[in-house]
Amino acid sequence: MLTVRKSEDRGHANHGWLDSYHTFSFANYYDPSHMGFRDLRVINEDYVLGGKGFGTHPHKDMEIVTYVLDGALEHKDSMGNGSVILPGDVQRLTAGTGITHSEYNHSPSDLVHLLQIWILPNQTGVKPGYEQKMFSPAEKHNQLCLIVSSNGENGSVMVHQDVKVYATILDRDATVTHVVPPDRYAWVQVARGAIALNGEVLHAGDAAAVSEAGELHLVGQDDKAEVLVFDLV
Repeated sequence: MLTVRKSEDRGHANHGWLDSYHTFSFANYYDPSHMGFRDLRVINEDYVLGGKGFGTHPHKDMEIVTYVLDGALEHKDSMGNGSVILPGDVQRLTAGTGITHSEYNHSPSDLVHLLQIWILPNQTGVKPGYEQKMFSPAEKHNQLCLIVSSNGENGSVMVHQDVKVYATILDRDATVTHVVPPDRYAWVQVARGAIALNGEVLHAGDAAAVSEAGELHLVGQDDKAEVLVFDLV
């Protein structure tokens, strides 16, 4: 079964410095029918003005993945990490027993556009952790590139959950296929451009929940569609 979540149906909050779209319930946006999907709890699409950002704030017992689409995001945390996250970078924070961090647009003038993803961990109270890796456009070009997993397979960042996250950048008419095994589920999130998912056309911001085993065929509908595929228990 494939259930589409349209971009325009997401929650939306515009704070001036931050324009944010919530795929699932978050902050002041609450929809009991969209509290997450399996262990996927948050997908926020954020646009942050130059020089602005999220001040220091806490997290606990959550796996947080940041995927930058355009611009540069500056990160600092209570573990002593400091970095700038660029397009192609994937950052993972294991909040575990508790961390604080801040995220700011690294540019004083240019917009930063990102997806922030929260995944529920399969164990609580773990030691906080941090990881950041770059995946080139060539690694994602017309193929599924594993960027997140439970064991760091193929150089992916590692989270405390039985989940695999793939990224792909598709040319027009290019096709990639993902097989959803029995007893697993999938969530397909279009980050930019447009695809056809088993014949269903999805545009930027659209998503689809997949709740039965079978093949997923993603076909690019324009140049450089960018998509994340979550394989979940």
